[in-house]
Amino acid sequence: MKGRVEQYLLSKRSEGPLHLSLIDPHKVKSFEELESLAVKLKTYGTDAFLVGGSLGISPFKTLETVRVLKKTGLPVIIFPGDLTNVVPEADAILFMSLLNSEDPYFIIGAQTQGALLVASYGLEPLPTAYIIVGYGGVAGFVGKARPIPWEHPELVSTYALSAWMLGMRFAYLEAGSGSPRPVPSEAVAAVKRLVPQMFVIVGGGIRRPETARELVESGADAIVTGTLIERNASALAELIDAIKRKAR
Repeated sequence: MKGRVEQYLLSKRSEGPLHLSLIDPHKVKSFEELESLAVKLKTYGTDAFLVGGSLGISPFKTLETVRVLKKTGLPVIIFPGDLTNVVPEADAILFMSLLNSEDPYFIIGAQTQGALLVASYGLEPLPTAYIIVGYGGVAGFVGKARPIPWEHPELVSTYALSAWMLGMRFAYLEAGSGSPRPVPSEAVAAVKRLVPQMFVIVGGGIRRPETARELVESGADAIVTGTLIERNASALAELIDAIKRKAR
């Protein structure tokens, strides 16, 4: 049964591609600045917030970050780097399996450890295949992933197909924070050809409106930006506009 946040995402997707703002609590300098930024991002047209990071995450700071973002009225979804990211008061969690990790902990171990916590907090789990492509960044290094080469989009799509057959309804294609290149549009298109029902999220290395537009035209259901928010939040207005104008 689909929960409230999943229904929200699907409903918004029926209107066009989504934009998700990724906030790393470790990089939040002040909660007053974060509140102002969150209001600005909502004005630009972001559809939901992801909260999480791979290093230096304090559950106390994560919880306060969630509380600040919830003031906007938009869904707040945990994007877990590890169990310290899992806090109450968020609306949902990307309940992810890092499919191309070489360490079983990131495929099913962390999920087993965190499942009771997610249930006790009442977080809505969004069953997600996490697939790291190309650069990988910190997430790929920490998660001991074997990133899928840029030039092999068919491997991305077969991972996504296996995930769908296992019951995962979301796929997060990750190039890595600060990646010099985004996930190739060919990989997104390959996933959508093979698994058209899957909700495809794409993040990492997306800095220009043209890149975001190409990805949504290839089939991405949601685009994630994080580093761009940290470095040049005002540039997001144009990027989000490019995503929204390309509603299919």
